[in-house]
Amino acid sequence: MKMKVNKLAVVLALVMGVSAPVFAQSYQVDTNASTIKWTGKKVAGSHHGTIAFKEGNLEVKDNQLVGGNLVVDMTTIKDLDLTDPDWNKKLVGHLSSDDFFGVEKHPVSRLVIKKIEPKGGRQYHVTGDLTIKGITKPVEFDSNILVNGNKLEATGTMPVDRTKYGIKYGSGSFFSNLGDKMIDDVFTLEFSLEANQQPD
Repeated sequence: MKMKVNKLAVVLALVMGVSAPVFAQSYQVDTNASTIKWTGKKVAGSHHGTIAFKEGNLEVKDNQLVGGNLVVDMTTIKDLDLTDPDWNKKLVGHLSSDDFFGVEKHPVSRLVIKKIEPKGGRQYHVTGDLTIKGITKPVEFDSNILVNGNKLEATGTMPVDRTKYGIKYGSGSFFSNLGDKMIDDVFTLEFSLEANQQPD
């Protein structure tokens, strides 16, 4: 009888000592308050513009970002440096074509956040899977992330090697004698993101 009582006491102590599990909370991206600026460089100069988030959900646990899924609307590509309407339309059309992002067949791109590593302060190293034109490859970048109550803010710059996604147009890695028509393999996405906690 004494043995049974002792066992029961141990079980109760274990149960009472275990705290309730902390579940991840969902934060929804505010697409109106979030922005993405793209920059592509070439021998003769560079171009830059914007592209918009379509939707996104982020997972937060203990006030720390732990994962998420971000979707970009590829049909919203804009160029901001060409002031001539005809040249601007021509560039955006080319970027939307199969030479580059094939927007008609692939209207969205997606980033799935897999791992977040703290670097000190608000700085974090983010690892994820980026899908462009139906091709998924791992990416890494640094981000400044702040979770303040029911609001999350994140900024950073993500470099993307377009050739990993089958975008080889004007690439010196695949074609020779391009001269000043050569386009850098890597373009950058500078993002500013806001998300709000969703009710349980």
